[in-house]
Amino acid sequence: MKKNLIKLIASGLYSGYSPIVPGTTGTVPAWLIAYFLIGGNQLILFITFVVTFWVSVWSATLAENIYGHDAKKIVMDEWAGMFLTFMFVPFSLINYLIAFVAFRVFDVLKIPPASQAEQLPKGWGVTMDDIVAGVQACFCTNLIIFLMGRF
Repeated sequence: MKKNLIKLIASGLYSGYSPIVPGTTGTVPAWLIAYFLIGGNQLILFITFVVTFWVSVWSATLAENIYGHDAKKIVMDEWAGMFLTFMFVPFSLINYLIAFVAFRVFDVLKIPPASQAEQLPKGWGVTMDDIVAGVQACFCTNLIIFLMGRF
């Protein structure tokens, strides 16, 4: 029972089980939650991020015993990074789509200090590289939004 609960949570409601690009597929539910359910409510988004962050560290630590270190099926860390990316992005469909793409790019590239954060032990390393990617994606998204408004 506990093992199944850990799998359910760590895999983002099993979205990380996709055989094709599980990190991207596993990020989609977070995007859908943020856009359709949270809808730009900053307080709810902040609370969702904080809860998801801690759930990610906890579940990733336990899921490593099942899947191995930072396995592709563990995507709750992507959820936390995605929610963080949206924290300072103005709510709109185009902005959230840009943020999604930016987050996936930064998550895949692991630009420092994300690559260093990934070295942390257990669920911290699994989660923190996505938190760094979320900050980088948020900055990049806002830069793109600013530049789109200028041209």
